Amino acid sequence: MRQSLRIGLAGLGTVGVGVFNLLQENADIIAARAGRPLQIVAVNARDANRARGVDLKNCVWAARPQDLLSIENLDAVVEVIGGADGDALALAEGALRRGRHFVTANKALIAHHGAELAKLAEAHNAGLGFEAAVAGCVPVVRALRDGLAASRITALHGILNGTCNYILTQMRETGQSFATILKQAQQKGYAEADPALDVEGTDTAHKIAILAALAFGKAPVLTKGNTTGIGHITPTDIRFAGELGYRIKLLGIGREQDGKISQSVEPCLVPASSPLGMVEDVYNALFITGNYVETPFLSGRGAGREPTAAAVVSDLIDLARGRIGPAFGIPASQLRAPMLADTGDDVCGFYLRLNVIDKPGVIADLSAILRDRMISIEALLQRGRDPGQPVPIVMKMHPCRARDMREAAARMAKLEACAETPCLLRIEEDL
Repeated sequence: MRQSLRIGLAGLGTVGVGVFNLLQENADIIAARAGRPLQIVAVNARDANRARGVDLKNCVWAARPQDLLSIENLDAVVEVIGGADGDALALAEGALRRGRHFVTANKALIAHHGAELAKLAEAHNAGLGFEAAVAGCVPVVRALRDGLAASRITALHGILNGTCNYILTQMRETGQSFATILKQAQQKGYAEADPALDVEGTDTAHKIAILAALAFGKAPVLTKGNTTGIGHITPTDIRFAGELGYRIKLLGIGREQDGKISQSVEPCLVPASSPLGMVEDVYNALFITGNYVETPFLSGRGAGREPTAAAVVSDLIDLARGRIGPAFGIPASQLRAPMLADTGDDVCGFYLRLNVIDKPGVIADLSAILRDRMISIEALLQRGRDPGQPVPIVMKMHPCRARDMREAAARMAKLEACAETPCLLRIEEDL
């Protein structure tokens, strides 16, 4: 058997320990499939004295992540410390410039710097692996880069954040508020103490940027203006969506049409009986649309020690086999910034919930605003009456241009009878 693939590991948190354990527990299977043993020979973490339940006596300790680069005969570096810049970026650039393979679970790093790192990797004949950056052990990166390489992908719809999917599932099942379920998610370890990255949609934005780059052959790009989280979703919205036959999911969406790319992250209504509609709790899923493929659907646990570690090691096995190809499926020199489409031109159905003062003429005022923008109502729901008090009204719109619908909702928000900001959600039917 060939000489071991010698690995330096930066980060001994949840994922790093998972990688360490997996390489030890499944060492025989991994060596057989990789054609050589995979061996961690050097590690870095913040505290050298902390007990982690792993035996590090045969590993060189690096005080800083960058110190891994000075260790001789290292073949690959694994980074699981996180962050788009700083130590993570310096380690990635340093490893690739030295011709060492680099494997990461860091979606922010790849979303912000993926194209530049891919160029470095190719220039120095090194591999760049990031399967673990999106959807844990669900092989979405390989599916887009390799398995579907012959097809023209036109759209991606993904549930890419397990924390948000868990919160929305529990809100539907219990009827409790976002704040209550978020606190429970933190207690269970599904949400961080500071959950903003997840619930505000940033984590999903990083992931859809990576997937869109793979699908459409462009450099990853973040579209911050098209990112909306789930903090404004109420049990009322979830209940009304159910009455209409839908479930609310935070989706990362990427589309390509006429050479332009659109990306967004937003809570959407999807049919309750659709593949995405039935993905619950902490699970992730990706629905792919393209020619010469039958809308592949991939689903599984998208985070956690074991799934993420498995994805990291799968990249290492590929590198040990000598499989080094373009990180994004095309030569890095061809990765150019995409021409972005205006999502205001999207045409789709919409869900609109308003809390309005129950008095004569309100429905007429709302209808006039919609009429002026050529928007028609497919269904209207109102439960009960309370004269003089705010009551919820829900409208399901026939497909219309997103810009017109947003303008209509903004106009409605200014009406004296409107008691709070309307909740406007797009409806994704064909999933």
